[in-house]
Amino acid sequence: MKEYEVVIKTVVEGLRSIAQGVEKIAEKLEESAPNRKPKAKRKAATKPAGKNKTGTKAAAKPKKTLTRKAPAQKTIKKETAAYTVLSIINRSKKGVDSATLSKKTGFDKKKIANIVFKLRKSGKIKSVSKGVYTKA
Repeated sequence: MKEYEVVIKTVVEGLRSIAQGVEKIAEKLEESAPNRKPKAKRKAATKPAGKNKTGTKAAAKPKKTLTRKAPAQKTIKKETAAYTVLSIINRSKKGVDSATLSKKTGFDKKKIANIVFKLRKSGKIKSVSKGVYTKA
């Protein structure tokens, strides 16, 4: 039993020294960012610094510092193959056939067929006659 107490005391001392190191780092970080406006601090229930189970004083917990995330950069959305085909179909009044779509986009007929299938399933285009499509 004595061995466990010695090990626990060693661990407690190690944790205390880590906590002190973290506090020093936090202080240095606060000093290095003087232009930041302090945010409203959260109120947390704190226990009074008393003695813990081992009979030694509990180490003070380090203060948490809040960091801001960098604003997300806007990404430029690339034009997808389906969007290209849909825009061609939307521009036509009478409808567009598969061969014309293949010529205008440069895609092979299989790719055109797959894109048209997906656009028809999603309800964005409709089939006027066999192989001719208009916007829905």
